[in-house]
Amino acid sequence: MDSAVDALPDDVAALRAELVRARAERAAEQEASAFERAARAAAEEALRLKSASHATLAAEHAVAQAKAAEDMAVIAHQRLVIEKLQRQIHGPRSERSSRLIDQLEITFEELEATATEAELAAEKAVAKVQNVAGFTRSRPQPRLNFPENLPRERVVVPGPNVCECCGGDRLRKLSEDVTKTLESIPRSWKVIETVREKFSCRDCEKISQAPAPFHVIPRGWAGPSLIAMILFEKFGQHQPLNRQIERYALEGVSISLSTVSDLVGASCSALEPLIRLTEKHTFEATRLHGDDTTVPVLAEGQTVTGRIWGYVRDDRPFGGTAPPSAMFYYSRDRGGEHPQGHLAKYTGIFQADAYSGYEAIYKPDRSPGPVLEAGCWAHARRPFFIMADIEQNTRRKVEGKKPVVLSPIAVEMVRRIDALFEIERGINGKSPHERLAVRQAVSKPIIDELEPWMREQKAKLSRGHDLVKAFNYMLNRWHAFTLFLTDGRVCLSNNAAERALRGIALGRRNWTFCGSDRGGQRAAAIYSLIVSAKMNNIDPHAWLADVLARIAGHPAHRLDELLPWNWKLLNQAA
Repeated sequence: MDSAVDALPDDVAALRAELVRARAERAAEQEASAFERAARAAAEEALRLKSASHATLAAEHAVAQAKAAEDMAVIAHQRLVIEKLQRQIHGPRSERSSRLIDQLEITFEELEATATEAELAAEKAVAKVQNVAGFTRSRPQPRLNFPENLPRERVVVPGPNVCECCGGDRLRKLSEDVTKTLESIPRSWKVIETVREKFSCRDCEKISQAPAPFHVIPRGWAGPSLIAMILFEKFGQHQPLNRQIERYALEGVSISLSTVSDLVGASCSALEPLIRLTEKHTFEATRLHGDDTTVPVLAEGQTVTGRIWGYVRDDRPFGGTAPPSAMFYYSRDRGGEHPQGHLAKYTGIFQADAYSGYEAIYKPDRSPGPVLEAGCWAHARRPFFIMADIEQNTRRKVEGKKPVVLSPIAVEMVRRIDALFEIERGINGKSPHERLAVRQAVSKPIIDELEPWMREQKAKLSRGHDLVKAFNYMLNRWHAFTLFLTDGRVCLSNNAAERALRGIALGRRNWTFCGSDRGGQRAAAIYSLIVSAKMNNIDPHAWLADVLARIAGHPAHRLDELLPWNWKLLNQAA
């Protein structure tokens, strides 16, 4: 320190100059430090502003996405509503219209879920900033008119014990607000132990015991509700057994595939009497719908194309009171001997397509009696509609596909056929006499003009033209297509049979193929029961569960009481 003091100058002027220099250096250091702090603060502020700007932009983007998703969901919903209204007003414009509605429903379902997700994402993003307006979807209030038969569980939230204002404890109840929430209870499993006690007589040592209860299947390890669930899932919801047992295992109940398969076979055998009664009722109809669809069948390492034949009785269009029903059969191929065997004892009106295998049943000298052929105008309309569908052709152009050449003749043919269907919608459900009177007065003039017009247009076209084939399809069977003008029971289309087979066509995507010919026969038999129940507005699962619980002990001469339509009446009376 002494050396540092010795280094200072001795005169006052030099000391003053040294002090000024030291102060200048210190001021410069302080200025540099202040500048550094200011620069750091500015950088931090810029980073904060940048982060806030990014959050704001993210929030605005999330809100914009939510609005766009909402708009897309609204558009999809409006398209679905419009298509349903058009179908309700004008009827199905083609066999494609029902599939279009299904596609629109799936699209709306996905867009609605996306819009809700986007709304919640926007809500989270807006919560992080202060200068962005939030977005809330405008959705209709859910209906709260839950069915009265559902059990109610009352959960009371404890009220306050003291007044929130003055702290007093003299509170009295004024009213209550009730919020209703629909809830589902997960499927539960249980084991029912049926105990039969044995008693010994002290006088004669005779052992007595109550008889064993009836079981729908041998050994009775599965209850009727479980059997009904397995059958309905397999044949009604098209869930193969292997997928069912995987789900059961996740719920804590492991059942082997062979055990469940054995259960299905035993149950189908137990239901055989009801299948035969359904068959009898179906073929007692005076008018029958018939159609078939393909079903892949596993055979020696490969699949072959089998057939499911469907026959539907539905007298409701002409005011009939007999309950509707359906009967299905399986065959390995599409040979004509199969439908001929199914219809061997049938006499009446048969509505179907022009499959050549049906020709034998239309012969006048057929035993036990003739079958009248009724043509399907919806089937005949399809080839004309393909060449008249302007909307579909526009879509094909947009998708880059080759458009179909539209034909003015086809457009006019579709217009005339649609006029006939419009008349039919007005007399649906009327008596045969009323239907026939309207057809003679309104439909017959259209038919009288249609036949010569068809022959005239056909003569203008080349022999190999697609329209000529479509015209010939109708003209060669003109008696079948005009039978509805002389019999009020005849329908204009065979849509009843096509609707009955639709579930099988949808199910093919799930179960891929039948495991064997016997599996196809079994499936056709259970389809008959399930579809008949649905046609009578009955829950097939509930009906099967109750029938399986009763059928083993039910009197054989009263089994018709268990048919879906009779079972429904019994339950309503009870």
